[in-house]
Amino acid sequence: MDLFNSKKPEQNKIKVTDAIKDRIPDGLFLACPYCGEQIYNKELGPYRVCPKCNYGFRLQAHERVALLTEDFVEMNADLTIDHSDFPGYEEKLARAKKQTEMNESVLTGTATIEGEKVALGIMDAYFMMASLGSMTGEKITRLFEYATENRLPVVMFTASGGARMQEGINSLMQMAKVSAAVAAHQEAGLLYLVVLTDPTTGGVTASFAMQGDVTLAEPHALVGFAGARVIESTIHEKLPKDFQRVETLLENGFVDKIVPRQDMAGMIANIVSLHQQEAE
Repeated sequence: MDLFNSKKPEQNKIKVTDAIKDRIPDGLFLACPYCGEQIYNKELGPYRVCPKCNYGFRLQAHERVALLTEDFVEMNADLTIDHSDFPGYEEKLARAKKQTEMNESVLTGTATIEGEKVALGIMDAYFMMASLGSMTGEKITRLFEYATENRLPVVMFTASGGARMQEGINSLMQMAKVSAAVAAHQEAGLLYLVVLTDPTTGGVTASFAMQGDVTLAEPHALVGFAGARVIESTIHEKLPKDFQRVETLLENGFVDKIVPRQDMAGMIANIVSLHQQEAE
């Protein structure tokens, strides 16, 4: 008998029938969006990263805060606006607020990250895909204005599907408004550090996501402006597999460093500390 080439008896194979699938709790096993690996939920650990490729699964803003700092103080938490004109918009907002326990798609405030005081903004992909609405832009603008007045560095975690079209031109105007606040902050000689997370697209990429003094990114995050299918239909060519992944952006100079999620807090603190020393 060939011990190395013998096949296991057919009766030892376990067939995952529909009946068995129905008994597996939802969310117990997850497929990595990047490498496709099937992962037992608890294998992701507190940082929720794929053990095979280190892709970071999407986090809610409050979950990310818990990984970065213990003294986050939120700003403008109740800032909201009534948009009842667009059909179904109020219902979508209500669902997003309930799911994220936030009034808008960005969480802003002050925090200390490994001893370094910063103004912190975190966009939440679970709130209407972190779309850039008028109050999202207002909260980010106020964060930069506060940081400029109090001479604080800004750390911004970006994630977005683009401008929130339910708000029409008001959503598009946020790109210019936030960009002006970013420029004033940088003219004051203060640090703006961006962390690109999956996904960062549309008007956010076209404005403040690409205006940082230092740009970090999580492994395999998707970053771009238009979607790949739109680009392919425009240029009539097949795009490379990793065309809009941060590894490609790093090769072409759009990203300074790709940092695993578990190392992000330390990296941010080191960069902030070095900038503070340089400014003194």
